[in-house]
Amino acid sequence: MPLTVADIQAPIAAEMQLFEQKFKGQMKSDVMLLDQIMNYIVKRKGKQLRPMFVFLMAGVCGPITEATYRGASLIELLHTATLVHDDVVDESNYRRGFFSINALWKNKVAVLVGDYLLSRGLLLSVDNGDFDLLRIVSTAVRELSEGELLQIEKARRLDITEDVYYEIIRQKTASLIAACCAAGARSVEAEKEVVDKAHAFGEKVGIAFQIKDDLFDYGIAEIGKPLGIDIKEKKMTLPLIYALNKTGFLEKRRIINIIKNESEKPQKVNEVIAFVKNSGGIEYATEAMNQYVAEAQVLLNAFPDSPYRQSLHQLVQYTIDRSK
Repeated sequence: MPLTVADIQAPIAAEMQLFEQKFKGQMKSDVMLLDQIMNYIVKRKGKQLRPMFVFLMAGVCGPITEATYRGASLIELLHTATLVHDDVVDESNYRRGFFSINALWKNKVAVLVGDYLLSRGLLLSVDNGDFDLLRIVSTAVRELSEGELLQIEKARRLDITEDVYYEIIRQKTASLIAACCAAGARSVEAEKEVVDKAHAFGEKVGIAFQIKDDLFDYGIAEIGKPLGIDIKEKKMTLPLIYALNKTGFLEKRRIINIIKNESEKPQKVNEVIAFVKNSGGIEYATEAMNQYVAEAQVLLNAFPDSPYRQSLHQLVQYTIDRSK
């Protein structure tokens, strides 16, 4: 039977339950509109993989402390702020099957809500003197913004190489999972060398996680995001980059022309998907993803064995076995 999130959470089930209560408390506001929106955000939370990485890595490195709860809250507050702002930027009306904040309350309110979440996270750290945690997570948010902007810049010219692709996903996705692991380790006062190792582990997991997301665009699972959405948004992902590098000049020009000028036509998007599949792009990206997972597992094995470490191994596997 496939692993469930509940199975993986077993060693930290009590901590995750307490974390939910603490997090709800941190989202409260005296402003009625803000409190209403905070309740809406709490209700539509996802699988909470990020706090799981924080708690499990903290458990691997030492007994879980109050600082661990604050580290997990800081990650969730800053991450949620970036998602609320992303939905405004992308003009997106949905997030995880629910209406986005900007769809229900308009852009102005959504931007202010994102700012509020950001300030709550900053104050949570400053008020408790968690400056190391604040540095770890703030660095990740900076990298996330840089990665998004680098992707926008490159999408205009469609000239992304594999090196640039990896830099984009390292910043956009991997930086946050790396921050979760580093914050977990630092929250139990692990030494810098251990925190760095936890960060490196999280970065490799994050890169594998994003490659898996990119593969969903080509229909590798029954569930997942709609087919071809990255192509429609002119995002150059690993399967496509590989396929373009393997083909001749004329075919490359034809495919790039479709992405630039005809990505709104479903039959043209299907042509690109078929081109990538026939060029071995799916196999190449899957192999790259598995390589990052293998490297992450090797880094994790350097930590002492424990139920927390075993769950982290399972969580890594879960991130690439998932169907959405």
